[in-house]
Amino acid sequence: MTDPKAMLQEYLREARGALVWKLDGLTEYQIRRPLTPTGTNLLGLIKHLSIVEARYFGDTFGRPFPEHLPWWDDEAEPNDDSWATEHESRAEVVDRYHRVCAHADATIAALRLDAPGHVSWWGSPDVTLHSILVHVLAETSRHAGHADILREGLDGATGMLPGNSNLPDHDAAWWEANYARIEDAAAKAGA
Repeated sequence: MTDPKAMLQEYLREARGALVWKLDGLTEYQIRRPLTPTGTNLLGLIKHLSIVEARYFGDTFGRPFPEHLPWWDDEAEPNDDSWATEHESRAEVVDRYHRVCAHADATIAALRLDAPGHVSWWGSPDVTLHSILVHVLAETSRHAGHADILREGLDGATGMLPGNSNLPDHDAAWWEANYARIEDAAAKAGA
């Protein structure tokens, strides 16, 4: 693939897909529970990225996402976009993310990489589609990495897609020995 816009968009689509896959096979509790001291959770990552894409590929280019996203309102509580209430279903959050991504993809398709945009909350607010594509790809990939670690901690599942782990193919005993070897090295270095 030699088209820079198509390449960036393909990487973004892959990161989106990996993130959504991390919910598969998990219970409502598992996808919602806070797994870090700051409350990071799998469904919340998707909810957060829906507002990221809606704002950056919508408002930035004068193409607002047509649905109201209340977590961006001034009266919203801090971090409201980073977790789902008991009244927000998995399907609702994921379906909204898919609609936001479709809207973002339409913006990407409609504009040239050098198309100008404006991010009012940035110190240097004048941007291009290229800079926003890179920014959102980086943020989505970062959160997909968070999801990788959270999911592995929940049930050991790894990789970009089901059955597609990027880790070496070893049995549980090998991984336990590998863990012990790394832990031993860390303990010795810390002594």
